[in-house]
Amino acid sequence: MTSSNLLNNLERPSRALVIGASGGIGSAATALLASEGFESVHALSRRGHGSDRAGVRPGRIDIEDEGSIAAAAEQIRAGAPLRLAFVATGLLHDSVQQPEKSYRSLDPELLARSFRLNAIGPALVAKHVLPLLPRNGKSIFAVISARVGSIDDNRLGGWYGYRASKAALNQLMRTLAIELRRQKPDAICVALHPGTVDTALSQPFQSGVEDGKLFTPAYAAERLLTVLDGLTPADTGQFFAWDGQRIPF
Repeated sequence: MTSSNLLNNLERPSRALVIGASGGIGSAATALLASEGFESVHALSRRGHGSDRAGVRPGRIDIEDEGSIAAAAEQIRAGAPLRLAFVATGLLHDSVQQPEKSYRSLDPELLARSFRLNAIGPALVAKHVLPLLPRNGKSIFAVISARVGSIDDNRLGGWYGYRASKAALNQLMRTLAIELRRQKPDAICVALHPGTVDTALSQPFQSGVEDGKLFTPAYAAERLLTVLDGLTPADTGQFFAWDGQRIPF
Protein backbone atom coordinates (compact mmCIF):
# COMPACT_ATOMS: atom_id res chain seq x y z
CA MET A 1 0.00 0.00 0.00
CA THR A 2 1.54 3.29 -1.04
CA SER A 3 0.81 6.71 0.37
CA SER A 4 -2.23 8.68 -0.83
CA ASN A 5 -4.27 5.62 -1.89
CA LEU A 6 -6.69 6.02 0.99
CA LEU A 7 -8.39 8.91 2.73
CA ASN A 8 -7.46 11.45 0.08
CA ASN A 9 -10.28 13.67 1.28
CA LEU A 10 -8.85 14.31 4.73
CA GLU A 11 -6.69 17.38 5.00
CA ARG A 12 -3.01 17.12 5.89
CA PRO A 13 -1.20 17.65 8.15
CA SER A 14 -3.44 15.69 10.46
CA ARG A 15 -3.47 12.77 12.86
CA ALA A 16 -5.43 9.53 13.12
CA LEU A 17 -6.55 7.51 16.13
CA VAL A 18 -7.25 3.77 16.23
CA ILE A 19 -8.81 2.25 19.35
CA GLY A 20 -8.63 -1.52 19.49
CA ALA A 21 -5.32 -1.38 17.64
CA SER A 22 -4.14 -4.78 18.87
CA GLY A 23 -7.08 -6.61 17.27
CA GLY A 24 -7.24 -7.96 13.74
CA ILE A 25 -8.99 -5.07 11.99
CA GLY A 26 -7.52 -2.43 14.29
CA SER A 27 -3.97 -3.63 13.73
CA ALA A 28 -4.48 -3.77 9.96
CA ALA A 29 -6.03 -0.29 9.92
CA THR A 30 -3.09 1.06 11.92
CA ALA A 31 -0.64 -0.39 9.42
CA LEU A 32 -2.52 1.11 6.49
CA LEU A 33 -2.90 4.52 8.10
CA ALA A 34 0.81 4.62 8.94
CA SER A 35 1.53 4.79 5.19
CA GLU A 36 -1.09 7.41 4.42
CA GLY A 37 0.73 10.63 5.20
CA PHE A 38 -0.67 11.30 8.67
CA GLU A 39 1.62 13.19 11.00
CA SER A 40 1.03 10.38 13.52
CA VAL A 41 -1.28 7.45 14.15
CA HIS A 42 -2.22 6.93 17.79
CA ALA A 43 -2.70 3.18 18.24
CA LEU A 44 -4.47 2.42 21.52
CA SER A 45 -5.64 -0.85 23.04
CA ARG A 46 -6.09 -2.56 26.38
CA ARG A 47 -2.86 -4.52 25.94
CA GLY A 48 -0.94 -1.79 24.17
CA HIS A 49 -0.15 -1.94 20.46
CA GLY A 50 3.38 -3.07 19.72
CA SER A 51 4.58 -1.36 16.56
CA ASP A 52 7.91 -0.14 15.28
CA ARG A 53 6.38 1.65 12.30
CA ALA A 54 7.39 5.25 11.86
CA GLY A 55 4.67 7.62 13.00
CA VAL A 56 2.74 5.07 15.06
CA ARG A 57 2.34 6.08 18.69
CA PRO A 58 1.19 3.13 20.80
CA GLY A 59 -0.69 3.53 24.04
CA ARG A 60 -3.14 1.87 26.41
CA ILE A 61 -6.85 2.39 26.90
CA ASP A 62 -9.57 0.46 28.71
CA ILE A 63 -12.97 1.28 27.25
CA GLU A 64 -14.66 -0.09 30.38
CA ASP A 65 -12.93 2.61 32.43
CA GLU A 66 -13.93 6.18 31.66
CA GLY A 67 -10.91 7.49 33.53
CA SER A 68 -8.66 5.55 31.17
CA ILE A 69 -10.53 6.96 28.17
CA ALA A 70 -10.29 10.52 29.45
CA ALA A 71 -6.56 10.15 30.17
CA ALA A 72 -5.90 8.76 26.69
CA ALA A 73 -7.82 11.63 25.08
CA GLU A 74 -5.88 14.17 27.09
CA GLN A 75 -2.58 12.65 25.97
CA ILE A 76 -3.46 13.14 22.30
CA ARG A 77 -5.03 16.57 22.66
CA ALA A 78 -2.01 18.52 21.40
CA GLY A 79 -0.71 18.28 17.84
CA ALA A 80 -1.98 18.46 14.29
CA PRO A 81 -5.77 18.23 13.84
CA LEU A 82 -7.27 14.84 14.63
CA ARG A 83 -9.13 14.02 11.42
CA LEU A 84 -9.92 10.34 11.94
CA ALA A 85 -10.97 8.35 15.00
CA PHE A 86 -11.56 4.65 14.24
CA VAL A 87 -12.97 2.46 17.03
CA ALA A 88 -12.35 -1.21 16.25
CA THR A 89 -13.39 -2.84 19.50
CA GLY A 90 -16.12 -5.38 20.15
CA LEU A 91 -17.08 -8.60 21.90
CA LEU A 92 -19.00 -11.55 20.50
CA HIS A 93 -17.50 -14.34 22.59
CA ASP A 94 -14.54 -15.17 24.78
CA SER A 95 -13.67 -17.49 27.65
CA VAL A 96 -16.37 -15.84 29.78
CA GLN A 97 -19.37 -15.90 27.44
CA GLN A 98 -20.74 -17.29 24.20
CA PRO A 99 -23.53 -15.97 21.92
CA GLU A 100 -26.95 -17.00 23.21
CA LYS A 101 -28.85 -19.45 21.02
CA SER A 102 -32.09 -19.08 22.99
CA TYR A 103 -33.77 -16.71 25.41
CA ARG A 104 -33.32 -19.51 27.96
CA SER A 105 -29.62 -18.66 28.01
CA LEU A 106 -30.06 -14.99 28.86
CA ASP A 107 -27.93 -13.88 31.78
CA PRO A 108 -28.19 -10.34 33.15
CA GLU A 109 -24.49 -10.01 33.98
CA LEU A 110 -23.36 -11.19 30.56
CA LEU A 111 -25.89 -8.98 28.79
CA ALA A 112 -24.59 -6.01 30.76
CA ARG A 113 -21.03 -6.96 29.82
CA SER A 114 -21.94 -7.03 26.12
CA PHE A 115 -23.44 -3.57 26.41
CA ARG A 116 -20.42 -2.22 28.32
CA LEU A 117 -18.00 -3.40 25.66
CA ASN A 118 -20.04 -3.00 22.48
CA ALA A 119 -22.06 0.16 23.18
CA ILE A 120 -21.18 2.04 26.35
CA GLY A 121 -17.42 1.92 25.81
CA PRO A 122 -17.51 3.38 22.28
CA ALA A 123 -20.03 6.01 23.46
CA LEU A 124 -17.65 7.12 26.20
CA VAL A 125 -14.83 7.22 23.66
CA ALA A 126 -17.01 9.57 21.61
CA LYS A 127 -17.65 11.71 24.70
CA HIS A 128 -13.93 12.38 25.10
CA VAL A 129 -12.72 12.22 21.48
CA LEU A 130 -15.36 14.17 19.56
CA PRO A 131 -14.23 17.45 21.21
CA LEU A 132 -10.77 16.83 19.69
CA LEU A 133 -12.05 16.85 16.11
CA PRO A 134 -11.47 20.18 14.31
CA ARG A 135 -14.38 22.58 13.93
CA ASN A 136 -13.88 22.96 10.19
CA GLY A 137 -12.97 20.55 7.41
CA LYS A 138 -13.82 16.89 7.01
CA SER A 139 -13.23 14.69 10.03
CA ILE A 140 -14.54 11.22 10.85
CA PHE A 141 -15.55 9.30 13.94
CA ALA A 142 -16.25 5.70 12.93
CA VAL A 143 -17.00 2.55 14.92
CA ILE A 144 -17.09 -1.11 13.97
CA SER A 145 -20.65 -2.39 14.34
CA ALA A 146 -22.14 -5.53 12.76
CA ARG A 147 -24.92 -6.28 10.31
CA VAL A 148 -26.57 -8.47 12.94
CA GLY A 149 -27.16 -5.26 14.90
CA SER A 150 -29.67 -4.19 12.25
CA ILE A 151 -33.18 -4.71 13.63
CA ASP A 152 -34.66 -4.59 10.14
CA ASP A 153 -32.23 -7.23 8.88
CA ASN A 154 -32.80 -9.72 11.72
CA ARG A 155 -34.17 -12.92 10.17
CA LEU A 156 -32.48 -15.65 12.23
CA GLY A 157 -32.77 -14.55 15.86
CA GLY A 158 -30.31 -15.68 18.50
CA TRP A 159 -27.15 -13.85 19.60
CA TYR A 160 -29.26 -11.66 21.85
CA GLY A 161 -26.57 -9.73 23.66
CA TYR A 162 -24.43 -9.11 20.59
CA ARG A 163 -27.38 -8.08 18.41
CA ALA A 164 -28.90 -5.82 21.04
CA SER A 165 -25.64 -4.15 22.04
CA LYS A 166 -24.70 -3.47 18.43
CA ALA A 167 -28.19 -2.09 17.79
CA ALA A 168 -27.65 0.19 20.78
CA LEU A 169 -24.30 1.23 19.34
CA ASN A 170 -25.99 2.14 16.05
CA GLN A 171 -28.56 4.28 17.85
CA LEU A 172 -25.85 5.98 19.88
CA MET A 173 -23.94 6.80 16.70
CA ARG A 174 -27.05 8.19 15.04
CA THR A 175 -27.75 10.39 18.07
CA LEU A 176 -24.13 11.53 18.35
CA ALA A 177 -24.15 12.48 14.69
CA ILE A 178 -27.19 14.73 15.13
CA GLU A 179 -25.56 16.64 17.97
CA LEU A 180 -22.14 16.74 16.30
CA ARG A 181 -23.64 18.25 13.13
CA ARG A 182 -24.70 21.32 15.10
CA GLN A 183 -21.18 21.86 16.43
CA LYS A 184 -18.99 20.68 13.56
CA PRO A 185 -20.99 20.56 10.33
CA ASP A 186 -18.17 19.01 8.30
CA ALA A 187 -17.70 16.06 10.69
CA ILE A 188 -18.98 12.57 9.91
CA CYS A 189 -20.07 10.03 12.52
CA VAL A 190 -20.87 6.53 11.21
CA ALA A 191 -21.12 2.84 12.08
CA LEU A 192 -19.44 0.24 9.86
CA HIS A 193 -19.98 -3.45 9.09
CA PRO A 194 -16.69 -5.10 8.05
CA GLY A 195 -18.14 -8.34 6.71
CA THR A 196 -16.96 -11.66 8.09
CA VAL A 197 -13.28 -11.23 8.90
CA ASP A 198 -10.83 -14.00 9.69
CA THR A 199 -10.18 -13.05 13.30
CA ALA A 200 -10.66 -14.70 16.68
CA LEU A 201 -14.14 -13.13 16.88
CA SER A 202 -15.43 -15.04 13.85
CA GLN A 203 -13.38 -18.25 13.92
CA PRO A 204 -15.98 -20.48 15.61
CA PHE A 205 -18.62 -19.36 13.10
CA GLN A 206 -16.78 -19.50 9.76
CA SER A 207 -18.07 -22.86 8.50
CA GLY A 208 -21.15 -21.34 6.88
CA VAL A 209 -19.41 -18.40 5.22
CA GLU A 210 -19.75 -18.30 1.43
CA ASP A 211 -16.65 -18.72 -0.71
CA GLY A 212 -14.92 -15.39 -1.16
CA LYS A 213 -16.76 -13.77 1.75
CA LEU A 214 -14.26 -14.51 4.50
CA PHE A 215 -11.99 -11.47 4.45
CA THR A 216 -8.49 -11.00 5.74
CA PRO A 217 -8.14 -8.21 8.31
CA ALA A 218 -6.01 -6.23 5.83
CA TYR A 219 -8.69 -6.43 3.13
CA ALA A 220 -11.49 -5.51 5.56
CA ALA A 221 -9.53 -2.53 6.87
CA GLU A 222 -8.71 -1.31 3.36
CA ARG A 223 -12.35 -1.57 2.28
CA LEU A 224 -13.62 0.28 5.38
CA LEU A 225 -11.11 3.10 5.00
CA THR A 226 -12.06 3.40 1.33
CA VAL A 227 -15.72 3.69 2.33
CA LEU A 228 -14.85 6.41 4.83
CA ASP A 229 -12.91 8.34 2.20
CA GLY A 230 -15.99 8.54 -0.02
CA LEU A 231 -18.39 9.78 2.66
CA THR A 232 -19.61 13.35 2.94
CA PRO A 233 -21.36 15.19 5.79
CA ALA A 234 -24.67 14.16 4.21
CA ASP A 235 -23.81 10.55 5.19
CA THR A 236 -23.33 11.23 8.87
CA GLY A 237 -25.39 9.13 11.27
CA GLN A 238 -25.66 6.20 8.85
CA PHE A 239 -24.58 2.56 8.89
CA PHE A 240 -22.40 1.31 6.02
CA ALA A 241 -21.10 -2.09 4.95
CA TRP A 242 -17.58 -2.83 3.73
CA ASP A 243 -18.75 -2.41 0.11
CA GLY A 244 -20.25 1.02 0.68
CA GLN A 245 -23.86 -0.16 0.79
CA ARG A 246 -26.07 1.47 3.40
CA ILE A 247 -27.51 -0.96 5.95
CA PRO A 248 -30.95 -0.27 7.44
CA PHE A 249 -31.09 0.23 11.18
